[in-house]
Amino acid sequence: MCPLIGIPCHSNRRHPQHLSGFCVRQTYCRALEAVGGTPVLIPLLDDEEALAGICERLDGLLVAGGGDIAPRHYGQVRSTRLVAVDLPRDRVELWLVRHAVDSNLPVLGICRGLQVLNVALGGALYQDIPTQIPHALRHDFRPQHPPNYLGHDAVVERGTRLADLVGAGRLAVNSFHHQAAARVAPGLAVAASASDGVIEALEAPDKCFVVAVQWHPEHLIEDDARMRRILEALVRVAS
Repeated sequence: MCPLIGIPCHSNRRHPQHLSGFCVRQTYCRALEAVGGTPVLIPLLDDEEALAGICERLDGLLVAGGGDIAPRHYGQVRSTRLVAVDLPRDRVELWLVRHAVDSNLPVLGICRGLQVLNVALGGALYQDIPTQIPHALRHDFRPQHPPNYLGHDAVVERGTRLADLVGAGRLAVNSFHHQAAARVAPGLAVAASASDGVIEALEAPDKCFVVAVQWHPEHLIEDDARMRRILEALVRVAS
């Protein structure tokens, strides 16, 4: 039986409030399906008991990409550079990640998902790479480039769980983010960085599988077996 992998939704406010919905991009669902997982969309419920009930039925959690996390969750004042803050999503994802880590449920974070993982466990973020990190590389290649465009390299650290999956050393990645992990949360370790020092992957060495990458492997699995192995690992451990 295919393992059930939960994906928290984001708010869709393109319609009047009474018609708004909860959404997940198809690419995450299709990528999980391609590697043998069954995606389960998690709505942004208010009731934590209901969320816990959903988690009890899951075999793993994928925290997807998206907009910025409200900086109040990591003790900072909001920058004017923030975009697409979704407070219900922040609340639910932070709760889900803490619950999953405490329960030793396998977790994969993608882009925003890395930032959620770091904040949920007590870390902090750079709210805007271009204005906060001198001489930073370009990390956001939207909208000029397609989702599979390889914008820069990340260097994967030897001896990490990520290195077991994709190999240590340089890895070309797609990049569509303007925020990044700053202070790393207790219990997490840096698994990859860009040449400018921006953190590109985090993991929890003492958990069964808690890995987060700043790039988007779901857009690369058809062309790069290493990217496919990241998603396969989540499904394998969840099984």
